[in-house]
Amino acid sequence: MSSRLTRLLGLGARAGNVVIGVGGVRAGLQQDKFACVVLAADAGPRTMEKVTRLADARKIPVLRGPVADELGIALGRPAVQAVGVTDPALARGLMADS
Repeated sequence: MSSRLTRLLGLGARAGNVVIGVGGVRAGLQQDKFACVVLAADAGPRTMEKVTRLADARKIPVLRGPVADELGIALGRPAVQAVGVTDPALARGLMADS
């Protein structure tokens, strides 16, 4: 997966423009807070189903990112399965890269 995607997510995290973790992403989706969502390539089937269903219902794009360990490293965290992007400009940059 693209190192540009992980760099952009890292910048977004430092700027406070992302929500990290499945629980936070699901809550943010329910409140229409995101411009897009990035799921780890190795996210569990239940995680993918729950997040994708919520995002599809609100017409929010879901991108497949790198594996959870790589996402976590980019964000300065342990393995991360889901990331919600609140900044529309950052989301456009991520979608242009995918």
